[in-house]
Amino acid sequence: MRENKPVTSATRQPETPAAGIPPRLIATDLDGTLLRDDKSVSPRTVAALAAAEKAGIEVFFVTGRPARWMDVVSDHVHGHGLAICGNGAAVVDLHGGPGAHRFVKVRELARENALDAVQLLREAAPGTVYAVEQTYGFHQEPDYPKLHMEVPDNLAPAEELLAEDGPGAAEPVLKILAYHPSIDPDAFLTLSRLAIGDRANVTRSSPSALLEISGPGVSKASTLALCCAERGISHEQVVAFGDMPNDVEMLTWAGQSYAMGNAHPDVIAAASGRTVANNDDGVAVVIERMLERL
Repeated sequence: MRENKPVTSATRQPETPAAGIPPRLIATDLDGTLLRDDKSVSPRTVAALAAAEKAGIEVFFVTGRPARWMDVVSDHVHGHGLAICGNGAAVVDLHGGPGAHRFVKVRELARENALDAVQLLREAAPGTVYAVEQTYGFHQEPDYPKLHMEVPDNLAPAEELLAEDGPGAAEPVLKILAYHPSIDPDAFLTLSRLAIGDRANVTRSSPSALLEISGPGVSKASTLALCCAERGISHEQVVAFGDMPNDVEMLTWAGQSYAMGNAHPDVIAAASGRTVANNDDGVAVVIERMLERL
């Protein structure tokens, strides 16, 4: 998840390395990547996605968003209708439309690990506040800011929200969100990874100091790899797009990968190519050129 503002304003032209292996799957992030800053999918992008599916190339939306926020693309799913949500914590069937999605795979964050992460980060970065994302529920601490334009199901300290008998105890935890009001976002990410270690996977997709904490080994890349293995698709046959640190592993794993013109520097370093910004339909530009070569 990210807030609605770009990281950079770069608009350099796409770099499209020659594809040695025909692509079978396109994996694209949403916010800051496929979506424009107004959260719309442009007509050009809609046409490019449809053309890719018609050419036999599957399209997977791979996002930090929770399943309930997938209405922005629910009209554009083709074929399988699956999306990877919560930075790899869930694979969701979107065919039912908004509010009727079905969880196909859940890779939860154990409550013990979540509690350890909360305690370790409280010690390393005093002032950190938390929210808890579950399959259907969303809970937060009283001081957690209104970042997500939704009303939480419960307000309580994270330790209570994550207790075995706490709110939503029957639902798995997908990730916890950690926000700090004053630390530099990249510094906060580095600090938290050092503090939490292998108890959880930590990343970020917001330009603010908002971290997303998932189960150990859970990432966009690892869940995408599982979905591809089920389809007999190798990483060399995947083309991926992204713009923020939560995309780095996926872009490194994919055979071809593109950083958006508005991407974080770490994403630019990780990707094998670069396209124009999300507001300039950078994903569509690459797909169009890729289909011309088939």
